[in-house]
Amino acid sequence: MIELRSDTFTLPTGEMLRAMGEAPLGDDVYGEDPTTNRLEQLAATTLGKEAGCFMPSGTMANLASIMAHAPRGTKVLVGDESDIYIYEAGGASVCGGIVYEPVPTQPDGRLLLTDLAKGFPDDPDDPQFALPALICLENTHNRSGGSVLPTEYLREVRRFADERDVPIHLDGARVFNAAVAAGVPVADIARYADSVQFCLSKGLSAPIGSMVVGTQAFITQVRRIRKMLGGGMRQTGVVAAAGILAIENAGRLAEDHRNAERLASGLAKIPGIDVLPAETRTNIVMFRVTDERFTWQTFAQSAARHGLAVAELGHGRLRAVTHRGVSAQDVEEAIAVVERVLADPAGPAGAEAGAGDRA
Repeated sequence: MIELRSDTFTLPTGEMLRAMGEAPLGDDVYGEDPTTNRLEQLAATTLGKEAGCFMPSGTMANLASIMAHAPRGTKVLVGDESDIYIYEAGGASVCGGIVYEPVPTQPDGRLLLTDLAKGFPDDPDDPQFALPALICLENTHNRSGGSVLPTEYLREVRRFADERDVPIHLDGARVFNAAVAAGVPVADIARYADSVQFCLSKGLSAPIGSMVVGTQAFITQVRRIRKMLGGGMRQTGVVAAAGILAIENAGRLAEDHRNAERLASGLAKIPGIDVLPAETRTNIVMFRVTDERFTWQTFAQSAARHGLAVAELGHGRLRAVTHRGVSAQDVEEAIAVVERVLADPAGPAGAEAGAGDRA
């Protein structure tokens, strides 16, 4: 099976496995795991922040960050196409008593300043309204096809937030992809946010974990909330060792981007496929099946029977993600599968009948 549903479907490298087996360990709840401490310092330094905290998942990392920034009864401005709003189970409302206010997401992942401004009441002393306590951005933006937020835009949102004395949290699950695509150090992106979450277990290819970075005082709050949410763990150095190598080898994400461009280019040449958007910048390729014989469900099912797994992102959009577990040869085979499925004159029924001929 060529796994293009997710950029987390990778196994640790041999180097990672060796590092995990040899990592010095301690009790991370007490701050005594030396390998985790090293990872947290590396993450903070790399993103230009004071401190970092290792988290079991990106969802918990975002949740703890939002709860540390926003008091109960306030609201957080989030994109209506953001992972925080759609995929994280409403955690800030359930656990933190915080209101999500969805803001229209532009095709490139931006939240317009005019739309953000609508989240601020004309009279902040009016007790009828929940007051905004945080702005959340996402970079790269998943449901916008892995788009990278422009630096000038980040600068504008920073000025906007500062004028209103509201912090910014960056859901940077794939922020290293953004940095590689933009050709800048990741700290140049992180500087515009008060806090950043990034995943070790996506394109960076570690098996487990995410990081939160910010000021020392903020991370102290995050660590307390992590414990409350059940995220305090003991000998986390076993997985933190892989995270260190993941950050140190982040430059390899450029290969994933090249493979994504190759995939997008190949899919765009196939009748019945519409690649969205036309320009692929990072490791996510979004496309729609326009062949009227197929729904997105029957196409995905037919592709899976031929050994290709893709995911659906809503509104009929399909997503394919390149990562360390996907080679250039895999990309060529994936393109061949799509061609084979759509070329079958019998449509979905024929694709099912021919499933024994797998790529």
